[in-house]
Amino acid sequence: MQLNNNVTEFILLGLTQNLFRKKIVFVTFLLFYLGTLLGNLLIINTIKTSRALGSPMYFFLFHLSLSDSCFSTSIAPRTIVDALLKKTTISFSECIIQVFSLHFFGCLEIFILILMAVDHYVAICKPLHYMTIMSRHVYSVLVAVA
Repeated sequence: MQLNNNVTEFILLGLTQNLFRKKIVFVTFLLFYLGTLLGNLLIINTIKTSRALGSPMYFFLFHLSLSDSCFSTSIAPRTIVDALLKKTTISFSECIIQVFSLHFFGCLEIFILILMAVDHYVAICKPLHYMTIMSRHVYSVLVAVA
């Protein structure tokens, strides 16, 4: 006879067991999450609606805000809800999905920041060729991919 020791769920202990401190954690995380989400959505909305913001810098900023919104939305709501619950468990599949989304959107932000650094390098080192270089090579490829 073979033993079956598969893990199906994890018990989350949280940051504290004190009820008053749990409420403080809930309010703090909720305020930070809403501030982050509101700020990113404001940036996304501003860049999408303004016709003057068409340079590559704003293209990258739009996608950075979008990936940051997805990054914070993949983890924070679960943490906020679990701050007030007594029994906090997460299934194995939910845990794997959260870990995958954390790594995916985290890596996406890193790649966007690298591309923003290259964009700034070209703008500083070759200011007269900036729009022609970016529009011919990098920007056209990125717009085609997106």
